Amino acid sequence: MATRAVEVNQAVPALTPERPVTWPNRKRARLANGLEVILVESHAIPKFHGELFFRSGNAAAIEKGPGLAEMTATVVRTGTTSRASRQIEEDLRRIGADLASSAGADTSAISFAGLSEFAEPLLGMVDELAREASFPEAEFDRERRQKLEEVKLDRTQPGFLANERLRKVLFGAHPYAQVSPSEQQVAAYKRDDLLGVYRDFYTPENGLLLLVGDFQPDAMLGAVERVFGAWRGKKPETKTAAALANPRGRRVFLVHLPGAVQTQILAGCHAITRKHPDWVKLGLTNSLYGGAFNSRLVMNIREDKGYTYSPRSGVSAFRQHGYFSVSAAVRNDVVAASLTESFYEMDKLRSVPVPESELADAQNYLSGVFSMGLATQNGLLSQIGVVALNDLPDDYLETYRQKVRALTPADLLDTARKYLDSANMQIVVVGDRAQIETQAALFGEMEVFDAQGKKLS
Repeated sequence: MATRAVEVNQAVPALTPERPVTWPNRKRARLANGLEVILVESHAIPKFHGELFFRSGNAAAIEKGPGLAEMTATVVRTGTTSRASRQIEEDLRRIGADLASSAGADTSAISFAGLSEFAEPLLGMVDELAREASFPEAEFDRERRQKLEEVKLDRTQPGFLANERLRKVLFGAHPYAQVSPSEQQVAAYKRDDLLGVYRDFYTPENGLLLLVGDFQPDAMLGAVERVFGAWRGKKPETKTAAALANPRGRRVFLVHLPGAVQTQILAGCHAITRKHPDWVKLGLTNSLYGGAFNSRLVMNIREDKGYTYSPRSGVSAFRQHGYFSVSAAVRNDVVAASLTESFYEMDKLRSVPVPESELADAQNYLSGVFSMGLATQNGLLSQIGVVALNDLPDDYLETYRQKVRALTPADLLDTARKYLDSANMQIVVVGDRAQIETQAALFGEMEVFDAQGKKLS
């Protein structure tokens, strides 16, 4: 039986024009008690998502203890003066809602989602947690025990150890240097410590309530005023943080994990915050270097050489400072080779303009990822939260894609030279000292630590 050859058109179809984004209505208000409110309409589904942010986190609580804001947020969720933990869970199930609490370096938050028809009862529960959390002794003891186990486990994780060491090197005496408390510090936590953080941070003048969903803004604002209007509390005092460390020249910090079969590499340098006018430029530059799956770093040490499965780079921005980093988990025998190629790609971006076609691909990627992030209520909430918490221009989201598209090879070359600070990258390697020490020593003066942070000879 004769067969026919099927001709396959190998040409890649051209991209369709980028769809415009229809931006939802946004309403801003400030209650008499100082609570800032942002309401965003999104009528795709009969739900709403919200987050009550407080502009204080672990960094602001550092004098009371590392990680105390995070522990406070965890225990806030476990009971109020009128509802025990089990009652909170039953009430959430009854109205089909979810609620969580968390804290990071610069913020604490209560996040929630539910059906729009039950918005006011859910907001009432959020208000109750923000004003009347009871910090039950039994729940506090349970969460502290769990945190102790978490801290012990962290000490076995190469990624955690690398991040901890790099942050100490880059931030020195600044609160951002603290990634996690020690076992001794967690064991010393007291319920009164959490109550102190709660009283200081969880106040309306320190708060931002962001709601996105299927509601009419005027009606929702009325509900917000009814629920939160009686809340009182001042903004906490702002304290001056210590100056950053200023490491110069490449240095290497080896964290010894006996018997490790691979090595975690993490290198970084100081960078910028989201408020900086170069933020969009650095985001696109990072995407080209190692921030996307088709980036130069991935193509080099994953696809071409097979040194690692998941190399990546990123820009981490806190409120006051930021840093750029590149990471990869690699075989012990290719630590030096992986670092060499990582610096090669970095220096190439600093030396040679990006071809127009590669720039266009990166612009399409970054613009597409941004647009996808706006497709859900939760994604929209996240993006608008970034704008509000970082005091970005009101039109930041509307103009973002236009700014990405406007960047040129010259812009990226200049940005790489400013912020991909190859000559002053601080290098952390976590692995078996006997397997990797001679390779790591090729890249700068070296210090060696154990998993507990103790310096070794």
